[in-house]
Amino acid sequence: MASSTSLTLLFFPFFLLTLSHAATFNVVNQCSYTVWAAWAATGNVGGGKQLDKGQTWTVTVNAGTTGGRIWPRTGCSFDANGNGKCQTGDCGKLACTSYGSPPNTLAEFALNQYQNLDFNDISLVQGFNVPMDFRSTSSDCSMDIQCTADVVGKCPSALKVTGGCDDPCTIFKTAQYCCPSGSSCEPTTYSKFFKSLCPNAFSYPDDYVNTSFTCPGGSNYQVTFCP
Repeated sequence: MASSTSLTLLFFPFFLLTLSHAATFNVVNQCSYTVWAAWAATGNVGGGKQLDKGQTWTVTVNAGTTGGRIWPRTGCSFDANGNGKCQTGDCGKLACTSYGSPPNTLAEFALNQYQNLDFNDISLVQGFNVPMDFRSTSSDCSMDIQCTADVVGKCPSALKVTGGCDDPCTIFKTAQYCCPSGSSCEPTTYSKFFKSLCPNAFSYPDDYVNTSFTCPGGSNYQVTFCP
């Protein structure tokens, strides 16, 4: 029979999660053009919404979500059933339940993880399509990550695509850029380009220098397109 101590240890992680409420993400479009916001997370949950200039969308994500992302899509067209295609960030439908295709600027998160912390980042590993600000709106966390440079305008010719600046893995499909699971990667000319413009964003899969930020579990956030 389990001792009272072992039972306490067994239920401690669950107890931590019950202390934290679902996280609220306010997604704001400050771009001069329409953006189709999307989110998706582990468990094939997610959604999407058309945001015209100045509009806001509120997303609620369950405590304990081990991985998720919010991203902008551009150049989208959907039918009455919500099926369609986007020029960048496409997932095949308005309400995404899977991650979008490159190029897309990503706000990534994992909630209530190690020591009940949220882990957050902006990633350019799948390229860039829209400038982004990702910050906490909770009083006990001052996190603010930005990638607001003119990445598309300065994009190397080899990565230029309609509506964005693609990632080199998608373009070249080599281990040097794709960093297969179980291997390690070094910075490349292209990752250094992204890093020079957005130093606090992931520029390649093994970029862990000033790229991951934490907040206490239960924090709330805002993701702004074109801040």
